[in-house]
Amino acid sequence: MYFATLTEVPIPQGLLGAGMGKGPALALRLAGPALSLPNMLVIRSVMGTKKTLVFVCLVVVMSTMGGLIFGNFLS
Repeated sequence: MYFATLTEVPIPQGLLGAGMGKGPALALRLAGPALSLPNMLVIRSVMGTKKTLVFVCLVVVMSTMGGLIFGNFLS
């Protein structure tokens, strides 16, 4: 999903207003800008394909873990 700079906060805010949990909203907020297609293409051109795949996997795993921890234990 592509996040334009000015919509990074209103999108999760709207989803929270519609009933989304705080954990999933945090995971979306953490992973959204980092995993946009334009950002991944730039990272690939700088770091290469293998390192970009590792980066994407780490962002997905760490954002998911952060959202789970926040949603279940801290909110």
